[in-house]
Amino acid sequence: MAKSEHIYGIHAVEAWLGRSPERLRQLWLQEGRDDARLQRLAAAAERAGVKPQRVPRTTLERLAPEARHQGVVAEVLPLPPGDESGLQNLLADLGPQALLLVLDGVQDPHNLGACLRTADAAGADAVVLPRDKSAGLTPVARKVASGAAETLPVFTVTNLARVLERLKAAGFWLYGAAGEADQSLYEQSLEGRVAWVLGAEGKGLRRLTRDHCDVLVRIPMGGTVASLNVSVATGVVLFETRRQRLLLPSD
Repeated sequence: MAKSEHIYGIHAVEAWLGRSPERLRQLWLQEGRDDARLQRLAAAAERAGVKPQRVPRTTLERLAPEARHQGVVAEVLPLPPGDESGLQNLLADLGPQALLLVLDGVQDPHNLGACLRTADAAGADAVVLPRDKSAGLTPVARKVASGAAETLPVFTVTNLARVLERLKAAGFWLYGAAGEADQSLYEQSLEGRVAWVLGAEGKGLRRLTRDHCDVLVRIPMGGTVASLNVSVATGVVLFETRRQRLLLPSD
């Protein structure tokens, strides 16, 4: 039987109740708070057959230590991320302007959550993570993602190099972000099926991952810092892709 976990934060719990209310086990709300957002969460939980419990703030802090719980903690049975076969099925259903984000070993759950939130906002179709050396969908990542972890397909794969080859076979052009690359982001024509590949904090892309990219590009920097946080870089490349596609003529 799957092990339950605690998620917290209004957006994360709200998104969970919208997608998988049947997997809710408990909902704790802070005593003395009766604002509209918590009322909506309580009503959604009751529709799912779970009676919310009003508890002191100290109880929530014990359930979600060192977290900004915003007055709500839920116990849920987490949905496992998709695997390689699920990704292959998704690829067959995606259109000619599909957009994917591949994260090569992002180990900070705050960064992972921020990347998921940005990918969802930019209209990405899915996010791919390696099973090893990656933060995974922890409660912290879910909280920072503000609901995107519950709505955006996330696939955890055992062999990232093999998956990159499958993306190529499915018609994706693989763009790797690397600060030392010769080509600029703003020199690229980002039409068609695109997968952006970004590396871990500090180390960047691993060599084997770099070798599988069709082209490496850099984000032109105008200041003195040498690089961007991976979640910020994700936002820059994904929204440049989206900007270009908004300029495409409609059918």
